[in-house]
Order: sequence, then C-alpha cells, then structure tokens
Amino acid sequence: MKSKSENRHRWFRNRLIAALLSLGAICSVMPAKAVVPSVYVPTAEELKGSSIGIGHTAVQLLQMGQAKEAAQLAALAVRLDPQNEKLWSVLAEAQLRSDQLEAASTSLARAKALNPTKAGLWFAEAAIALRAEQPNIAIPLIERGLDLDPENPSAYFDLGNARIMQGNLSAALTSFERATTLKQDFWEALNNQALVLFELGKTKEAIRRWRRVLSLEQNAEPMLALAAALHQSKTRRDEAFNLANQALAKEPNYVLEGHQTEQLWGVKIRNAAALLLEEPELKAGVERAKANATWMKRR
Repeated sequence: MKSKSENRHRWFRNRLIAALLSLGAICSVMPAKAVVPSVYVPTAEELKGSSIGIGHTAVQLLQMGQAKEAAQLAALAVRLDPQNEKLWSVLAEAQLRSDQLEAASTSLARAKALNPTKAGLWFAEAAIALRAEQPNIAIPLIERGLDLDPENPSAYFDLGNARIMQGNLSAALTSFERATTLKQDFWEALNNQALVLFELGKTKEAIRRWRRVLSLEQNAEPMLALAAALHQSKTRRDEAFNLANQALAKEPNYVLEGHQTEQLWGVKIRNAAALLLEEPELKAGVERAKANATWMKRR
C-alpha cells in the first residue's frame, strides 16, 4: 500500500505533464515571436586588426612554400581591410607563386592604386610580365621601379633577364654586372653574366665567372654550364665529366633542352651541353637524369 506522500507526488507529476501537453497544444496553434539572439559585431578597427594578423599568417605560409593556402588567407585579409596596400601586395605575391597570374595582376593594380610610389609593386608587375614572356612590357615597369629604388640588385637581375629575352645581350650583361656590384655574392646574376659571355664568344671569361659562381654556390646550373664550356674548349675533360654527373644528380631537369631554354640558356651553351651529354662516359648519368626529370613547360 502506497503512502499518502507517494500518491501526492504522482498527482503533481500527472498535473505537470497535462499542463505541458496543454501548453504544447496552445503553442502549436498560436503564432510565436522568434527570439533573435544578440550577436557581437566587431568594429571596423577590430576588423582591420584581425586582417593584419591574417596577413601575417599568410606571409608565414608563403615562407613555408604553401602559396595556395596563403592566397586564400590573404584574400580574406583584403576583404576585411580593402584599403591596406600591404595586404594586397601579400595577396598578389601568393597568387603569383601559385601561378594565378591574372588574379595577381588585378591585386597588384589595387595595391598600386593605393600606393603608386612603392617600387616593389612595379617590380612585382614586371615579374608577372616576365613569367608571361613579355619583356617589352616588363622593362618599362622595372625601369619605373628603379626610379623609385635605384639600388635594388634583384631588379637589375630581372632587367638583365628581360634583355636576354629581347636578344640584347650587351645590355643584359650590363644589368647583371650592376646587380653584382650592388650585391657581390649574388651568384645567380654572376651565373647569368657567364651565360651571356659564352654566347658572345668570350669562353675563357665565362669559365672564370662560372668558377667564381661555384665558389659561392654548388648549384647544378653553373656546374653543367661550366662542364659544357670546358668540354667544348677541349680542356680538363675529366673535370667536365665529373661536373656534369654532379649537376644531373642534383637537378635532372637540366638534361632536357626545354628546361635549359626556360632558364635562358642561349643556343651556343645548349649546343655545347648537348655535345657533352652525348659522351659515352656520361651515358649512365644521362639516362638516370632523363628517368628522373620532372620538367614541364609552363603554359
């Protein structure tokens, strides 16, 4: 037999259930006003602060080689602060590195509209033109940038590359030499000096400069170029074969003429390399390089 207390609890429980069911029935037929929660909306200044943090993260991703991810973050950053020229520059750089050339041009145009006196923006736009193999467009852009920043060795390097594309080798050599005057350990510019000198028929000087390059950087390009020059001059054949094998092991793509051409190798050095790579002593290394090459022409 249940106690009075238990019966009382059951009665209250049943009444509560009935009341809830009744309330549900009422709510099902009566219109209700939606409750709109209060959401915190950041101020414009706070959004700008967030955009800078996102921009810094995008730069870090760029430094780690994650260009596509950097571009996505930088795109968010400029949406939060569209008047920040630096963020547009980061976005353009990320787009350029991830081969989004048209988008990079648009981003650079926005950045230049905000700050037309920043030399780096002119240089970056020139870099896009060079990637598109448009030296006639790139050169005036570089020159405009140099008006603003006349001591920039990388800009002179790009100017030299543009002159090579035009076939103006003497002007290219002048630009590359200006680059190494400003930055003495700029081995890429020194290497390109040697490439130009070889095309101009100044083989001994080209060899001397390639040796100087290799004292700064053990890179596959000057290794193979020097090997080709030594082989053509019929001197130090053993050194030429050793350098060629090292170069192909470091960067197999240099076994392909297309890759050499993309790196602005002229006809003479490409022909010299082709003769070198036909030597029986290099057969194994050449076959290995061809099997490992990954180069594909940019489109």
